[in-house]
Amino acid sequence: MMGTSNSGFSEAGLRRLRDVLARHVESKRIPGLVALVSRGGQTHVEAIGTMRHDGGAPMRRDTIFRMASTSKPVTMAAAMVLLDECRLRLDDPVDPWLPELADRRVLKRPDGPLDDTVPARRPITVRDLLTSTFGLGVDFALLDSPIRAAIFERTDYSVASGPAPEPDEWMRRLGELPLSYQPGERWQYDLSNEVVGVLVARVTGRPLETFLRERVLDPLGMKDTGFHVPAGKIDRLPPLYGPDPQTGEFTVWDEAAGGRVSRPPAFQGGGGGLVSTADDYHAYFRMLLNHGMHGSERILSRPAVELMTTNRLTLEQQAARDAMYRNIVHLSAGQGSQGGWGFGMAVRTYRRDYAPIGQFGWDGGTGTTVHADRTNQLTGVLLTQVGMSTLDSPRAIHDFWATLYQAIDD
Repeated sequence: MMGTSNSGFSEAGLRRLRDVLARHVESKRIPGLVALVSRGGQTHVEAIGTMRHDGGAPMRRDTIFRMASTSKPVTMAAAMVLLDECRLRLDDPVDPWLPELADRRVLKRPDGPLDDTVPARRPITVRDLLTSTFGLGVDFALLDSPIRAAIFERTDYSVASGPAPEPDEWMRRLGELPLSYQPGERWQYDLSNEVVGVLVARVTGRPLETFLRERVLDPLGMKDTGFHVPAGKIDRLPPLYGPDPQTGEFTVWDEAAGGRVSRPPAFQGGGGGLVSTADDYHAYFRMLLNHGMHGSERILSRPAVELMTTNRLTLEQQAARDAMYRNIVHLSAGQGSQGGWGFGMAVRTYRRDYAPIGQFGWDGGTGTTVHADRTNQLTGVLLTQVGMSTLDSPRAIHDFWATLYQAIDD
């Protein structure tokens, strides 16, 4: 086919990739990392550095990482299975399963007081949740707004805050809030993916992880992916660091043994709760590249994969998203500024760096990145244990992609 090739990578290009990644580890800003790149039939893995910032066990190919927001593309597959089976329909209201989100009120002004509202013009639909446009979420343009503070207080369970409540209690808290925008109006980050996880659990009558494992993780052989790390594997999990923004000194955000992911969570967070390995994520993204097939087994339908991996935003939603990310690019080192959004992942709609239009995937705040692209039949996975409190892991992510695309050998 014109414009595509499966011949893999050049040896010189892969050497440069290793050198660039090793430089980040030698700088002492990233203790260790695992990178996996594949193209056509060729897969190449680098494990560099150590699990802890002060040495100790080396990084290995099977090291388990907290995936953070890179969870979104994988957990979304559970909802796609339900679409394929007609147990969910894109334009059905979610009220029967999520009564907490029925009869919404909407803020008159997104930055206004919480009691100054109008009725929602229509119910929230499945489509609104899958496209992150249901009316609530992280809006980097509204970080000082009352609704942002209220969302944080009621629903946040990130590294900095306490443990999450049970899903029903979490939904009850969410249901107390008005929407920032009318359903379907504006793209906002993160919160919708958590709600999708609850939706899947209620439609199936089973925990999100149980259904995801049966229909996606097990068929793909993703044996190290889940919402916690069992005791028998905890030695493969590094601590998570958040370097001090002023001094760069390593601060432990989450220890391995006894830490947040060492036990099953009360709330299985579809937006950021997964732990996984480079090989597991490679299996998932290869399935997406193969239009839903894993070997001879179909995991998702071809049109389901196309829905996930092509831009779903309107021009207006796109413009608002671009503007929001443009204003925080100093924080995100370019994350999110590639244009469009599908279901649970970004989709490049214009060329702004070395990656082509159509590349899909996402990054995680724990220093993870996974993308694939059909033009080159390429998958890249870079996993670190350094959170984005400084620009160290975003810069390593940037250099990984810039160098990887140069290693394509045609």
